[in-house]
Amino acid sequence: MEGLNSKLNLNAGAPPRVWPKLGEWGPVNVPSTRQKKRMRWFVALGFVAAAVVLFLYGWYIFTMMQAAGGG
Repeated sequence: MEGLNSKLNLNAGAPPRVWPKLGEWGPVNVPSTRQKKRMRWFVALGFVAAAVVLFLYGWYIFTMMQAAGGG
């Protein structure tokens, strides 16, 4: 799926000999392209997991209300 991971490597158009070394032009703790891709997937999966948990909690509350004679 290329749409979710598009254009993360800003050095792609330049030859490797002119790529800046890690920490040369900016802070050393800048995440790599692979880390950015991984984090995008983790965030997407986290949102899906949170939505599933909220749905299941709502379903649980709904069934408890049904069992208590709410309708």
